[in-house]
Amino acid sequence: MRIVIGEDDALLREGLALLLKAEGLDVVATAGTADELLAAVDTHRPDVALVDVRMPPTHTDEGIKAAVEARRRHPGLAILVLSAYVEQAFATELLAGGSAGLGYLLKERVGRVEQFLDALRRVADGGTAIDPDVVTQLLVRTRTDPRLERLSPRERDVLALMAEGLGNTAIAERLVVTEGAVHKHIRSIFAKLDLPPDDQNDRRVTAVLRYLDHL
Repeated sequence: MRIVIGEDDALLREGLALLLKAEGLDVVATAGTADELLAAVDTHRPDVALVDVRMPPTHTDEGIKAAVEARRRHPGLAILVLSAYVEQAFATELLAGGSAGLGYLLKERVGRVEQFLDALRRVADGGTAIDPDVVTQLLVRTRTDPRLERLSPRERDVLALMAEGLGNTAIAERLVVTEGAVHKHIRSIFAKLDLPPDDQNDRRVTAVLRYLDHL
């Protein structure tokens, strides 16, 4: 796995590089600004870009804008965004073009090495990894959506874990239920969110995006 890191904090940037190299991953470049990040992605064509939300010069949304631009230039690029805070608008902006190969984690997760590496690998494999705290805040924000109000508490638990990017086996383990029960809940979620079978769209992705984007 070839990785580019975009992080303006030099200590964190080098710490991430050392951590990933210790795990046998190939950090091909690091960058301290959004422009440097885009140049590194263009030059090295990595599998994954780790991107800080807030980067110079204004330290507002340069990282998110760079991530969106990097995906536009290189559609197959996986992006894992790191943020110091839960920033809902940035999470949904990043996911607006689709959730495959995208992740949004709080920086505190980096210290939980196994969780961080699991999220990185999931995103690199084309999956989704959304920080549980982001999902929790989005859950609170979406409680007035009438379609989501149809869901039972357990179905909301399942959808929240789907939004984190977990597969059915992992959801079953987290909730201590059978995979069959998870399948049943997901079928019910699709029905209550008015998502009939459709060969053109992935209902699982559509359900998660509807949940995250509060349509």
